[in-house]
Amino acid sequence: MSYEAVNYETVNYETILVDIKEGVGTITLNRPKVMNALSQTLTREVGEAVDALEKAEEVGCIIITGGDKVFAAGADINEMKDLTFPQLYMADFPYIQRDCWRAIDEARKPVIAAVAGFALGGGCEMTMACDFIIAAESAKFGQPEVSIGTIPGAGGTQRLTKAVGKAKAMEMCLSGRVMDAEEAERSGLVSRIVAVDELADVAFKTACKIASYSRPVVYMIKESVNMGVDASLRDGLAFERRNFASSFAFEDCKEGMTAFAEKRKPDFKHR
Repeated sequence: MSYEAVNYETVNYETILVDIKEGVGTITLNRPKVMNALSQTLTREVGEAVDALEKAEEVGCIIITGGDKVFAAGADINEMKDLTFPQLYMADFPYIQRDCWRAIDEARKPVIAAVAGFALGGGCEMTMACDFIIAAESAKFGQPEVSIGTIPGAGGTQRLTKAVGKAKAMEMCLSGRVMDAEEAERSGLVSRIVAVDELADVAFKTACKIASYSRPVVYMIKESVNMGVDASLRDGLAFERRNFASSFAFEDCKEGMTAFAEKRKPDFKHR
């Protein structure tokens, strides 16, 4: 399944809200009556919105959030329960909307998950597809699919293992145990914890700061970190050195260093 780039200004989404402010595009999951359960429509719309924000020149960073009550309590089981293996296999997992996760995972612009309340099942998998997670004190993460007779299907067994290690990921996926925000930060799943009433502001200010920097340099940093996740240290360091040298070809590099020497704020042009 694929989709065309969507102009966020002309779309009336059914299950999400999209807002752009000060160079930050914010996607808010908006199915409060079902705790933002991930339906096919919601995942499709998230993918379309990420794709559109990725192409929006005024956007330098993206936030995905569910608001201050819940991120997403899991899949929409009522929509999912009657699917068959041939349907899932032949349609390449239509429920999971692989293009949604690909849009998040392959976005060159940084994508931040701002999480309050439950992020379970597909909700947890969506947060892990983002570049990093800022969690409210109320955040809870888990892969409870085993309790309904199936397994994580959108990266839960893979990204969780990379984030927290085999032992903890194995325990959580096999038992369905939910991890609170403190344990998630201690385990490396989230970058930091903030008060619930500060979550939106902290995520927005973080995204604004990222969006204010040179966009090609931000892309290079994200690319280098992602390279290091799967590469050997030797290959990762070589890749980093090449990107470091390449950054000197950017006008923004010269501007940034000149501004530092002149003790002024740099005026990045994203080139």
